[in-house]
Amino acid sequence: MLKVFVVILNWNRAEDTIACLDSVEKLAAKDIDLKILLVDNASEVDDLEEIKKYTGNRKNITLIENEKNFGFAEGNNVGIRHALANGADYVMILNNDTLVDIDLVNSLVLRSESDKRIGAISPKIYFAPGFEFHKDRYQQKDLGKVIWYAGGEIDWNNVYGTTRGVDRVDEGDYNETIETDFATGTCLLLRASALNEIGLFDSKYFMYFEDTDLSQRFKKDGWKVIYEPKGIVWHKVAQSSGIGSELNDYFITRNRLIFGMRWAPLRAKIALLRESLRFLFTGRKWQKIGTIDYYLGKFGKGSWK
Repeated sequence: MLKVFVVILNWNRAEDTIACLDSVEKLAAKDIDLKILLVDNASEVDDLEEIKKYTGNRKNITLIENEKNFGFAEGNNVGIRHALANGADYVMILNNDTLVDIDLVNSLVLRSESDKRIGAISPKIYFAPGFEFHKDRYQQKDLGKVIWYAGGEIDWNNVYGTTRGVDRVDEGDYNETIETDFATGTCLLLRASALNEIGLFDSKYFMYFEDTDLSQRFKKDGWKVIYEPKGIVWHKVAQSSGIGSELNDYFITRNRLIFGMRWAPLRAKIALLRESLRFLFTGRKWQKIGTIDYYLGKFGKGSWK
């Protein structure tokens, strides 16, 4: 029987996390020993107490309490290490602001078992109803079927990752299993043997680009990165950390430099460096700080407040 650990990271979002756990506890698991690891990233006392109240009498959930906020990358690494140390065949990273279809794990594991070179695999991800970017664009019947992720595409000329099919109502155009540029950390099934070979998320990133970086490392070592449409997740896509927010300005600016200088072609690297110099003089406050931190080697949480 395959052992699969679902790692869910919480930071001051007990309500979302509990809704996610309710959803995950209903997962079907055929010939799968399913374990749930809830990693708390040093939440406020009230939030953590709410989490403990929920998990207290549930033997299928292990709660790990981090002593500080390690960010998305290292926070999830804590759960991954626990899973690997306890005999995981697969580790599934799942955002706490998601709800899952009952057959999610079965679908992803079945696909992964069909090809032993699949290292990472993400499902089809819809916007949770009411969390679409363009709410006035859709009819009531479309809600819950608006695509957020149907594979990942990287524009290597500009060093930006986009999610394939985003904002489109699902009409069956994205129902083919394909190799993809990156699997998303929103929901990501990882093969344990591949993790043991190439390592975990790079904690330099703290948040943003860590999943794209991991995908490139898989590919570099000959592992396949796959989009599997038979798995379904609904994502309460964050509105507050979108384009132009201070958090987005800081981590996207700095981490895009880290990622681009590591993986992009030479012309794109030169363009990135030129852009970073412009940011130093004309960028928004946190774009400037992100650029400075890159050049000073201030990674992880860096200067973020």
